[in-house]
Amino acid sequence: MIKLLAIDLDGTLLDKGKYISKRNIAAIQTLKQRGVEVVIATGRANFDAQNIFKDIPFDPWIIGTNGATIHKPSGELFQSIPLEKSLALTMLETLEKEQLYYEAFIEGEICAPEYGRKLLFQEMDRLHSGNPDLDIDLLRLEVEIQFGQSSFQFIPSYQKLQDIDSDIYNILTYSFDDDKLKKGWSQFTDIQDVTIVQSGIHNFHLQHKQASKGNALKLLAEELQINLSECAAVGDNYNDLSMLEIAGLSAAMGNADREIKEACSIVTKSNNEDGVAHFIEAFLLENRG
Repeated sequence: MIKLLAIDLDGTLLDKGKYISKRNIAAIQTLKQRGVEVVIATGRANFDAQNIFKDIPFDPWIIGTNGATIHKPSGELFQSIPLEKSLALTMLETLEKEQLYYEAFIEGEICAPEYGRKLLFQEMDRLHSGNPDLDIDLLRLEVEIQFGQSSFQFIPSYQKLQDIDSDIYNILTYSFDDDKLKKGWSQFTDIQDVTIVQSGIHNFHLQHKQASKGNALKLLAEELQINLSECAAVGDNYNDLSMLEIAGLSAAMGNADREIKEACSIVTKSNNEDGVAHFIEAFLLENRG
């Protein structure tokens, strides 16, 4: 019997990157009424995830920044695994030298370079010019989602973070230039205490090697005295794999890559077809009475 369900946000619970459908909300509420702990596991910062649920009667545990933080339903920090500060600053310096857009996730804020907005739109225009059949509106939506996060601010340089007494939990790097993104990725592959994961085709995340959704789910399950075999997880991307692989029941979204689908017990519908609700209704509620 499943006692805990961990749900990713972007590409999973969120429709078109912004909204939670009424059907998904209803399915989650029904599951909670039947005693199942519902946990959000996202690459977003905790405060940004909380903002998504501000108008919904739902206060979940939140595994944030790809497992670097866990917050209680009250919003209190339960556990965190930040990057080593000097190492994080060195990596940010490299990203600035390479003119790559980044977001540094710190306590209560997401910091991006002032050149970021202009850079991403320039890269988007070049990509669309070379591939006119690409859906430019979809690319613009991606950028809108990035800049629409809660507590988002532009900073003149990563050096501003040197003087802020706050941990750096995660660094997101984002680019519409594939070659540039791959070159950036290659500069961090040999750093011993850092892991690199993707949450989309245009990004990668730099985080502590012990920070992952899977490790966070394991810790939270222990805290709630729930066996991993009694946990379910649903997601769509490579940053979800660590939790999908350890959960007793796992579901890949219909919009997930083949590798994600092959790693899961079940493939549900896409995020634009209420895939989370379909998974809950078809596989978690039918046998609970």
